[in-house]
Amino acid sequence: MRVLIVDDHPVVRSGLRALLETDPGLEVVGEAGSGEQALALAPRLAPGVVLMDLRLGEGIDGVTATERLRAAADPPAVMILTTYDHDADIVRAVEAGAAGYLVKDAAPQVILDAVHAAARGETVLAPALVHRLMTRMRRPGPRITDRELEVLRLVAQGRANRAIAKELFISEATVKTHLAHAFDKLGVDNRTGAVAALREQGLLGP
Repeated sequence: MRVLIVDDHPVVRSGLRALLETDPGLEVVGEAGSGEQALALAPRLAPGVVLMDLRLGEGIDGVTATERLRAAADPPAVMILTTYDHDADIVRAVEAGAAGYLVKDAAPQVILDAVHAAARGETVLAPALVHRLMTRMRRPGPRITDRELEVLRLVAQGRANRAIAKELFISEATVKTHLAHAFDKLGVDNRTGAVAALREQGLLGP
């Protein structure tokens, strides 16, 4: 099985290559340090599985790269292997077409087995992540709108309501309304709590 490794850290790529090459059934055909590079290499290298990091520095992230790879005529399976295990990240990756999602502290054999499973068309999620996702799906909370998230991202940067209103070309009253709705959905009563809740869900980045 041909494997393409995508990670923005050279040391991680080297470690993954060394691990994958211990399995005689796997062949590492290339490495990419960015999502753009992965998209450029995949058509030429024709991997069966792409081992993809989620956050790739500047440029497109692992979810976007996954979505574009999976949209190809003969798409490879994409296995997410990342440091982050936020619920929102997992959901985004699965929705983009990822065959599985593991965190980098997974045991070496678990990673090898996951690559083989992805190649067979199976879905691979760590048991703990499956439990969390099922709980989330059974008890979905109110969805934060894109505009509310945009406002809260500016709040996380320390912006006051007036500055947020000016940047988004809306009134301060509208900013306050968005914040009030977001607080209610997140079950918090202040800006700090809202930002903390979104960070916990992986919606504001690390």
